Amino acid sequence: MTPRFRHVALIGKYQAQDGARASGGAPPDQVLDGIGRFLRAQGCAVSIQKCALDGCDDAGYRQLTLEEIGRECDLVLVVGGDGTMLGIGRLLAPYGVPLIGINRGRLGFITDIPLDGYPETLAPMLNGEYEEEQRSLMLAQVMRDGQLVFEALAMNDVVVNRGATSGMVELRVSVGRHFVANQRADGLIIASSTGSTAYAMSAGGPILHPAVSGRVMVPIAPHTLSNRPILLPDDEEITIELVAGRDASANFDMQSLATLAHGDRIIVQRSGLSVRFLHPKGWSYFDTLRKKLHWNEGGS
Repeated sequence: MTPRFRHVALIGKYQAQDGARASGGAPPDQVLDGIGRFLRAQGCAVSIQKCALDGCDDAGYRQLTLEEIGRECDLVLVVGGDGTMLGIGRLLAPYGVPLIGINRGRLGFITDIPLDGYPETLAPMLNGEYEEEQRSLMLAQVMRDGQLVFEALAMNDVVVNRGATSGMVELRVSVGRHFVANQRADGLIIASSTGSTAYAMSAGGPILHPAVSGRVMVPIAPHTLSNRPILLPDDEEITIELVAGRDASANFDMQSLATLAHGDRIIVQRSGLSVRFLHPKGWSYFDTLRKKLHWNEGGS
């Protein structure tokens, strides 16, 4: 059977080879080569991310930049954890290429296919049997004296944090044209539905179903106990101004960092870009929550 996806890009963390051997697992290059061989057996052309894997030319894989992958490939397989998927998803979002995640991390909320037994799951997906969903991205900008000094996309969250050794920060928060409050806390999280199961959840925020078009604003250890998480529509612009606090910073998916000065404004808005995820047929978000959060364990 001719696969629905003809040209597949394979992306993973190749540099962790020594650690994988020490833990008793197969070296990442062997894992990825095994997946590449499987894809070829299904009739797919396989490329890998450029300069990612030593010896890849000997295996006959084309090396492509991420930009070339976005333009030329019709499917991307990401082998790793959610952090790897977050980074790749942001970079490939402008191209609209769908992503499938094979989980080599610990949680796997968005890399949901286990490494063990992946051929049985992937084979029907390559032939068009899958569920598709789209996760929206946030655009965050740091403004200083009216000038843009930093800009980043985020799929999970935008986090304003206090310094490692300093006290609380004071943040002036507005939503749209409306002032919300001056908040004193260790920080503030603006999370998408995708990021609602990450840092926001550990800080006491709610879980948002991916179909919910909203963001959750979660204070981190607030000084005022009545300062609670709030669900906001994702078409509203959120502005966070640093009023007081030393060594504060803004994190974007915990992968990009901006150092903040007093008076800096972090503006968070819907980016207009989204990431396409493909899941096995019959996939359910609630199955993922039940498995990853260990619901029902110990019950009768």
